[in-house]
Amino acid sequence: SEGAHAPVPPMVNFDHFQILRAIGKGSFGKVCIVQKKDTKKMYAMKYMNKLKCVERNEVRNVFKEMQIMRNLEHPFLVNFWYSFQDEEDMFMVVDLLLGGDLRYHLQQNVHFSESTVKLYVCENALALGYLRSKRIIHRDIKPDNILLDEHGHCHLTDFNIAAIVKDDLRATSLAGTKPYMAPELFQPHEGIHPGYSFSVDWWSLGVTAYELLRGQRPYVMRSSTPANEILQMFHKVNPSYPIAWSVEMKTMLRKLLCIDVHQRVSCLAELQDLDLLSDVNWDAVLSKQLPPGFIPNRRRLNCDPTFELEEMILESKPLHKKKKRLARKTREQGAFSVLVGIHQAPSSVYGQRVPLCTGLAAVTAAGGHVVKDATCSNQMVFVTCGRIQQV
Repeated sequence: SEGAHAPVPPMVNFDHFQILRAIGKGSFGKVCIVQKKDTKKMYAMKYMNKLKCVERNEVRNVFKEMQIMRNLEHPFLVNFWYSFQDEEDMFMVVDLLLGGDLRYHLQQNVHFSESTVKLYVCENALALGYLRSKRIIHRDIKPDNILLDEHGHCHLTDFNIAAIVKDDLRATSLAGTKPYMAPELFQPHEGIHPGYSFSVDWWSLGVTAYELLRGQRPYVMRSSTPANEILQMFHKVNPSYPIAWSVEMKTMLRKLLCIDVHQRVSCLAELQDLDLLSDVNWDAVLSKQLPPGFIPNRRRLNCDPTFELEEMILESKPLHKKKKRLARKTREQGAFSVLVGIHQAPSSVYGQRVPLCTGLAAVTAAGGHVVKDATCSNQMVFVTCGRIQQV
């Protein structure tokens, strides 16, 4: 009738997608290509095992990543679409980028020209400028986290360790991938870390740009290298810049890889002032009108094919068999209820989202793994096998 509320769209869940193939994995979990059954649109689906998240104390990071990504939308980010869960896993559905990540292309011995790297720097700089407007430090800029679309444009992904800094506050926790982490992150201190800000992402961008041009990083270190050795390396080793590189490119890299954070290029405006970028039409960059110098092969899947083999052969709980597996488990176990605080969840709420009240969490399925929905503004509780973890 006139003025009546529109019907609430049905909740999106695992059954709404067809699983096509696995394309990646990391410490967070795995990624596969999916197709939404009603629209036929293709996405990437990232999924994380709940028990592993609890064992690795990563529940807070997972919810934080979803919270951050829900509020972001930019041409050079991997954008968020849906999130949901079942009793085994948490899922996040995002843009599908079929061009592969820059790490994959480095491993394929792709030679990136100066003009290509220049455009990559511009596109990622616009993404970093946008993140700064949202008060977000990414903290893990590296080739692995920069995906290419089919036309060769960059999209920054993975906000698993991103930090939100309010007002003039600074981040203090040690986070990142060591070979890409800025010097100020390793500074010795007593008590609380003095903190750092957005400048750490621009250092990482500099390391990434150098590596794309040369095929190796400016400082040789591993994730196991002690912090004191890394600090000594920063002060004793001068990165070499091949004579074949243009003066303007070398100047930009030196400005990004400046150990003194106060002298480092640390925002979009400072980068735009450099000679290398003086001829850049930034509106054309933002609208993806500038053609990249490297176009991924569209006739192949630009990822390691072993991801699909591992999922099919080695994975004990493969995603494509989830529906049958959970149905069988439900039949075997029968009804399941979870006692949280002083309330017991009735069987009528199995599979439903219900408000959290005095310790009552939503029971996602019969099986023992319970997660409060992250989209609710109320307190979130993660329960698995009788253990409760606040997030």
